[in-house]
Amino acid sequence: MFAVLSVVSAVFGIIAIGYAAGRQGYLSVDASRGIADFAFKIAIPALLFHTVVSAKFDGVAPAGVIASFFGAVGIIWLASIATTVLILGRAKTDQPSIAITATFGNTIMLGLPIGVSTFGEAALAPISAIIACHSPILLLAATLHAAATSEKGGSSVGAALMRVARQLAAQPIVVAILAALVCRIVGVPLPKPVLAMTEMLSRAGVPAALVSLGLSLAAFKVEGDMKTVGVMLLLKLLLMPAVAALLAVAFQLPPLSASVVIMMAALPAGANAYLFSSGSGRVVNAVSGAVALGTALSAISLTLILLALQVFVGP
Repeated sequence: MFAVLSVVSAVFGIIAIGYAAGRQGYLSVDASRGIADFAFKIAIPALLFHTVVSAKFDGVAPAGVIASFFGAVGIIWLASIATTVLILGRAKTDQPSIAITATFGNTIMLGLPIGVSTFGEAALAPISAIIACHSPILLLAATLHAAATSEKGGSSVGAALMRVARQLAAQPIVVAILAALVCRIVGVPLPKPVLAMTEMLSRAGVPAALVSLGLSLAAFKVEGDMKTVGVMLLLKLLLMPAVAALLAVAFQLPPLSASVVIMMAALPAGANAYLFSSGSGRVVNAVSGAVALGTALSAISLTLILLALQVFVGP
């Protein structure tokens, strides 16, 4: 119990430092942007590259990990559509923004540090398997969903696919994972200095990402229709990890992989959900509220879920 509380308090403590620095103007806007750029263009890509190149996936069941996690994504996505129509009574054009907020977790800023700190370095293998597919699958689903529900005639699926492809190609994290996969498939041995360099950069990635998350939260506001915010929080923080747990059992995942899948499913919505919502101009205020409030509430929900995992799955 104390180990879990120590991990969660350390992670959210660093986030709080970033948040306070942003709110009080201790770090300038340029400095905040610089920290974010370093974290997500250099350090985190280096961490994921190093992990995918050197990780041992034996006993991880990566296919089961992906099936369990993204099976939960699909079920919650459909549930969000139903609740948008039947409970919230919102327009069909709001469905993609609500769906991506209910499923797109903060896998990098929160999932990486909490997963590694709680489950050890071995957790990097299943975590990287999820992260490798996370943005491509969810951004593609949201973009195609938006094209299907658009009120503008002639929305092109081909144009939507090209837009997603351009977005993914411009993400250093995606490029780093793809490069690492190529190295593994081809079997190219990397020089020790390269591995040492990526490992050193990796150590800076997690704290930089957490400070950057805190700085970014300073710009979010808890506003918008609170019923919509509440539905998205319920789907993301409670129902998605519950569904992921059932699927992890159904796919008979090893204990470590099952714990990682459930923990990753329980993460609050990430900034990409807000960016998608802003780009589409739908449910922007409510999504902003869900990102900010969800991150704060996850300090409690994640603690309870990690404690439950210790009891039912094991350390």
